Amino acid sequence: MGGPVQIIEDILVCLRFWSRIPTPQLAREKDPHGMPDFARVTRVLPIAGAIIGIIGATVFLGARVIGLPGSVAAGLALTALVLATGAFHEDGLADSADGLGGGMTRQRKLEIMKDSRIGTFGGAALVLSLGLRWSALMAIDAAQGPIAAAMAIIAVAGLSRMVALIPAVALEPARAEGAAQAAGAPSWSSFVIGMALAIVLSGLLVIETSSFTRWLCAVLAAILGACAMTWIAKRQIGGQTGDIAGASQQITEIMFLLALASGQVL
Repeated sequence: MGGPVQIIEDILVCLRFWSRIPTPQLAREKDPHGMPDFARVTRVLPIAGAIIGIIGATVFLGARVIGLPGSVAAGLALTALVLATGAFHEDGLADSADGLGGGMTRQRKLEIMKDSRIGTFGGAALVLSLGLRWSALMAIDAAQGPIAAAMAIIAVAGLSRMVALIPAVALEPARAEGAAQAAGAPSWSSFVIGMALAIVLSGLLVIETSSFTRWLCAVLAAILGACAMTWIAKRQIGGQTGDIAGASQQITEIMFLLALASGQVL
């Protein structure tokens, strides 16, 4: 893992890339805003993701403490998370939905995904993503309490960003140029360490307020969602892109929260 200073530096790098949270620059950093070394930094991505999640969880609990209903608290928490990340993953979801849903050929799908404009498929995907996450958080709050919902926000923020890298590890970049090609893939050792950390961290946060069965199903559902996105990307565009990673994060987050919300069954 490297020394403590290296770990802190990697966490800061992840926060700069995956969010808009202001971060200090360490004296040893030569290019703090350059492209991260994904072969290394992804091992601490779950920690950076959890820090992002703490923002949403704090807003959620603050809203509940002052007496706002769970529905409003969930909406405010999602708003805070979108602002904290600059809608980073939502953008990838919208572009992927437009390209995969609207293009007829591989080349056309990639062209649409590169276009910054949002079409019908992208707009629908954003509405459904926000709506499903909002509904799931409300259900968790109603069935298991505000603390459980807050812990779920932190847990899924770390886990989903790590699981979302499955397409990057399993597939080659779909384009000869682009963000996925420039960023490169995480090393296998970094990915394994990050996945183990993400799973353990999510368990520590969720099991106490939920149940082991719900947590296990939520983790498996998240991984299944990322694997499904990997299969779709391979089939339709022959590889992965940065947008595919963003879409994968959104799907895994939805799957994780929905599984946790299934309290009446699990």
